[in-house]
Amino acid sequence: MQKSPNYPLYFWLSTIGLVIAKILFTLRPEIDLFTEEAQYWLWSQNMAWHYYSKPPLVAVLNYISTAILGNTELGIRINAILLGIGMSWITFLFGKHLYSPKIGFWSAMILQAMPLWWLASTFHMTDSALTFFWGLGVYFAYRGLEEGKKTWWIWAGVATAFGLMAKVVMMLIFPFLLIYLILAKKWKAQSKNFIVFVLISLLGFIPALIWNWQNDFNTVKHLLALGGGGGKAEAFDTGKAFARFFEYLGGQLAMISIFLLPLFFGAFRNVIRTKNQKEIYLLMPALMSWAAFAGLSLLTSIEVNWPVFAYGSLAILMAAWICEQSLTWLKIRNWGVGLSISLPLFFLLPDFTFLKSISPIKNAEKAAFRRMAGYEPLAEKLVALRDTLGIQDSFIFSETYHMASELSFYLPEHPQTYMLNMGARKNQFDLWPGLEQFVGKDKVGIFVSWNYDSPGEFADFQELIYEEELPISFRGESLRVAKIQVWRKLVEFNPYLPETY
Repeated sequence: MQKSPNYPLYFWLSTIGLVIAKILFTLRPEIDLFTEEAQYWLWSQNMAWHYYSKPPLVAVLNYISTAILGNTELGIRINAILLGIGMSWITFLFGKHLYSPKIGFWSAMILQAMPLWWLASTFHMTDSALTFFWGLGVYFAYRGLEEGKKTWWIWAGVATAFGLMAKVVMMLIFPFLLIYLILAKKWKAQSKNFIVFVLISLLGFIPALIWNWQNDFNTVKHLLALGGGGGKAEAFDTGKAFARFFEYLGGQLAMISIFLLPLFFGAFRNVIRTKNQKEIYLLMPALMSWAAFAGLSLLTSIEVNWPVFAYGSLAILMAAWICEQSLTWLKIRNWGVGLSISLPLFFLLPDFTFLKSISPIKNAEKAAFRRMAGYEPLAEKLVALRDTLGIQDSFIFSETYHMASELSFYLPEHPQTYMLNMGARKNQFDLWPGLEQFVGKDKVGIFVSWNYDSPGEFADFQELIYEEELPISFRGESLRVAKIQVWRKLVEFNPYLPETY
């Protein structure tokens, strides 16, 4: 008798291998934090109920992890890595519950092959926790629908509450489940459980309500602006609208992985043909998220990552369909998963093979990691400069929150840095104490920028002490040049006052 494959073991072996690869990537000396990661870390140094653009969970997780591992790159990215394991394990459990251990395993493998998973499980962004808690909430809600037990609905509510504290778009789970209950003719039997679920979920809004009540509902205004509202109305341009839509469509297909698209289209066609209820349940979250942002793309630009938190259940759908197909299709699956995992690994891992020394590949890697390079050398230069000039008591500022956040992280004392608004939309730095506190004081300010030669008319200082340009390279190749200026005594502070959110 042939022994059945140990799919849980296969799952953990592959998952641990990917975890090791991500740790090796994080430890690469030429790779710094992504600028958004640095911003969310800085939030964790200024704990609050909520922040200008996002709920507090990303900062809370950073606060906990860096308390254990220190203010290090691994101390931040360990959150994404662990949440990525959680996403994969939920997918495995869900696929196993719906079908079999084999399909559970392939569901997890297909998920781990998707670019959307690589982003959420490698870089600690708000999408990391959102994607995890979305998957958890959808899984618990299905168990509640299937078994009719209130306990599962309560756990779904808890998962959704945490998801709302990661990102407000988690609220899409409400219309998804409501519509599914109606379509599946289960509303009458499950209405009380659904109400319990909603009431528990709404606890996740409490931090946002407290903070926005205290801060003139800035987050609401920000979200309206992102959605194309909250500002001056512009005439609708049909050409631009359709250009944005097709750009959005291409980005979403890429986030599933071009190598997995045959599986996706085959599984999608099968759902339309069979109208199987559990497969409709797996398709609906992704379809509703995609449709919501597709409509929004006609009005404003959509970031490629915004809808993909809800795409995880597509991996189960694809695995269930492909495992029933011919040997040719199974080969397509194996090659698709293999290529979709191998390519990110090739770019993330150190250059063990020396293939990344080939000029086109090296240029592609440099372009991919442009926003994650040069900040640690910049911080080291500032430390040396302060020692040389004897200006230990100084403040650091830049015209972007990206630079300001990165320098705060990489400077050894992790000082509070500042942003001089020179034309940007409002952000968290606008709500914190700024350069106005230094007006008239005999203190030194160090301006650092990728884009500007000086603070210009936005900040007038008494004296320029020193300036230089610092070339930054990536693996021996020129990347960009940073401007550093050392100023004494801020005389006048005239920042740009943003009207947009």
